[in-house]
Amino acid sequence: MSTTLLVTGAAGFIGSNFVRYWHTWHPADRVVALDALTYAGLRENLDDVLDASGDDDGRVTFVHGDIRDRGLIESLLREHKVDVVVNFAAESHNSLAILRPGDFFSTNVMGTQTLLEAARTVGVGRFHQISTCEVYGDMDLDDPGAFTEDSPYLPRTPYNAAKAGGDHAVRSYGYTYGLPVTITNCSNNYGPYQFPEKVIPLFVTRALRGEPLPLYASTKNRREWLHVTDHCRAIEAVLANGKVGETYHVGSGVEADIETIADTILAELGLPDTLKTIVPDRPSHDRRYLLDSSRLRTELGWAPQIDFTDGMRSTIAWYRDNEAWWQPLIGRSPVQETAWSGGRQ
Repeated sequence: MSTTLLVTGAAGFIGSNFVRYWHTWHPADRVVALDALTYAGLRENLDDVLDASGDDDGRVTFVHGDIRDRGLIESLLREHKVDVVVNFAAESHNSLAILRPGDFFSTNVMGTQTLLEAARTVGVGRFHQISTCEVYGDMDLDDPGAFTEDSPYLPRTPYNAAKAGGDHAVRSYGYTYGLPVTITNCSNNYGPYQFPEKVIPLFVTRALRGEPLPLYASTKNRREWLHVTDHCRAIEAVLANGKVGETYHVGSGVEADIETIADTILAELGLPDTLKTIVPDRPSHDRRYLLDSSRLRTELGWAPQIDFTDGMRSTIAWYRDNEAWWQPLIGRSPVQETAWSGGRQ
């Protein structure tokens, strides 16, 4: 029996990887891939699952549109008889959120609410929200614990707060209207097709051009790193067997600080560590995130399959081999990670 998914934010990093993953492993299903194509959304990310007309044998259909357009969303849900909504659509760059907070609340909160209302009105079998570890705030570098699904939300930046607001809207539609919802909070993703404003592709592409790697002054701040394909597998597990109304954490348990990331990239490319340079911290720079993903592992049998060392090596190789993809994107990001003064540049 086939399923039709509406995947929002489908031309972004994680969204496009998910569409590609689903297209490969669920050949009987159809995907409606929706994206507003902002600066970080690239239709080219889906070229391998779309033909020139924007459709691949009826299995993947691309639609250029905004999740805040309720009329469009409702028409897509009805026309394509959508069973499942997977919401990746979000403004997601912490640095840009400091400069343009309104954009983040508009998309991440009101856009999510618009999607929910359309899903409630038309009726869907599942609404799945992609969230982040950052809604919980940060942790001490020496904290022995990890965030659980019961940890309180304590967002510290506009991006984190906007994602938290969207999650609250999702849960409210589950409780109030009985909409069948699930949420996954993921750790930092890495892998192919990530826009080069995020730290790993930023460092790789700058290193390949012989340019300095800008490390924030708090070089020992750590993140938990998850390969995007393992994230896609986790979402698949939740859609298949997750409990409606439940939240699941998706984390690898592997942490690395920013200097380790820089050193790994430079060593893999055979470049000197003199390319590292220190820039001022951005405001409200979180120290560390770590998720307890035992619920997902125990209840649904998921576990990451891609070793961090292998994943980093393959990711660096992808950017090295795909300069034609990233070179046109250099300078397209509206944020330069150089100087901060009261949240302004």
